[in-house]
Amino acid sequence: MSLILAFDTSAAYCGAALLSGAKVIAARHDEMAKGQAEHLVPMLEETLKSAGADWKSLDALAVGIGPGNFTGIRISVSTARGLALSLGLPAHGVSLLEALAEGTQGPVLSCLDARRDSVFVQGFGGAAPSAPQHLEIGELPPELATQGLTCIGSGAEMVADVLGAQVAPAAHAPAAAIGLTAARRDAANVPRPAPLYLRPADAKPASAQPPTLLA
Repeated sequence: MSLILAFDTSAAYCGAALLSGAKVIAARHDEMAKGQAEHLVPMLEETLKSAGADWKSLDALAVGIGPGNFTGIRISVSTARGLALSLGLPAHGVSLLEALAEGTQGPVLSCLDARRDSVFVQGFGGAAPSAPQHLEIGELPPELATQGLTCIGSGAEMVADVLGAQVAPAAHAPAAAIGLTAARRDAANVPRPAPLYLRPADAKPASAQPPTLLA
């Protein structure tokens, strides 16, 4: 069976999972608001070591591409690209919205808190919307309220209150879910992972002109 190393830093955590086929054989999940850049690679090495594996044992990588924290997404995606290039491995980019729905049956709406009374959402199992979207809580379209709908993720309770849906926890930790999603894909012709932001960055260039330097 193929060995997949999955990881994610798109929110306030650093997560890793090693999968043999569709079975998680090692995993770590550390809550942390900052420091993911320094923490990620040592965590990946420790995850491999705990399962008696090393970098040469791997057949593929899987990485969370967001949506989520801009800096966190860049950390994991750039790490995946660098590792894929140096190891000669395919790297699967997996949306966290898709990963949230992994292992849950029926109509599912993946919901991530996007702050400022807004959420990132995507429907699975017949639920809408079929594509990832960034929506205001006060502007959720009523057609999202599919019968038997289950909301999952950090923004699930906010969305479920509006739509009258039920809330359930994700079936897997983020990194494991990312790996399981990637394990179902064809490893051939995998495009490079690319960030999924869904909204502009909060930081904007200063509008004022820079001061003139006097000689």
